Amino acid sequence: MSGNITKLTPSGLAALLCARICHDLVSPVGALGTGLELLDDESNADMHEDAMELIKTSSRQASAKLKFLRLAFGAGGSAPGVIAAQEIKSLAGDMFADGKAQLSWELTGDGLEKGHARLLLNLIMLAVQAIPRGGDVTIKQAGSDLVLTATGPKARLDETVEKTLAGKAPDDGFDGRSIQPFYAGMMSREMGGSVTGSIDGETVTLIANLPESPT
Repeated sequence: MSGNITKLTPSGLAALLCARICHDLVSPVGALGTGLELLDDESNADMHEDAMELIKTSSRQASAKLKFLRLAFGAGGSAPGVIAAQEIKSLAGDMFADGKAQLSWELTGDGLEKGHARLLLNLIMLAVQAIPRGGDVTIKQAGSDLVLTATGPKARLDETVEKTLAGKAPDDGFDGRSIQPFYAGMMSREMGGSVTGSIDGETVTLIANLPESPT
C-alpha cells in the first residue's frame, strides 16, 4: 500500500499549502482593501458607512480564517497537547459563520489530542465543501474515530477528493485546492489511521479511523 502513496517534497508540500491559505484569505483581505479605498475617497462620503461595515465584516472573516487555518495547517511541530472541544467548535463556527452549512456537534469528552483536532478541522473543510448549496454537517466522535456527515441538495464527493485522501495525486496535478484533502489523508496515515469518503444520495460521509489516543 505504501508504494502507491504519492510522495511530495517538503518544499512542494509547503508551497501548495501556502497557495491554499492564500486562496482562502484573498477574498476577505481584498474586500478589506476595497473598504479602505472607499473610506479614503472623500468624493464618496455617502459610502463611508457601507465602507465601515465592509471593513468590519472583512476583518472578522480574515481573523476567523487565520485562526482556523493556523491550527488546521500549522502547529505540526509544536509540543503535543489537547485542544479543548469548545475551542474546536469556536474555530469552526467562526470560520463558517457566513456560509450556508450548519454545524452540529456530537463530540464526547472535553477535548481532542492535537493531531486529531487538526485532522478534524481539515475534515470539516471537506464536509462543508461537499454541500455547496448548504445543508447540515454533523460531527461525531466514536472512541478515537471521527465521523462527519454532510447532507444537502446537490451534495457531491469529487473524485479528486477521494483520490487525494487515499494518498494519490490528481490526474492534472496538485493545486491549492486538491492539496488540502491530500494533507488530511497524510495526517491520518502518520497517526496510523486512514480517512475514507462515500456518498449516498444527498449525504456525504467522511470517516477517520484512528488509533486510540489518551486525552
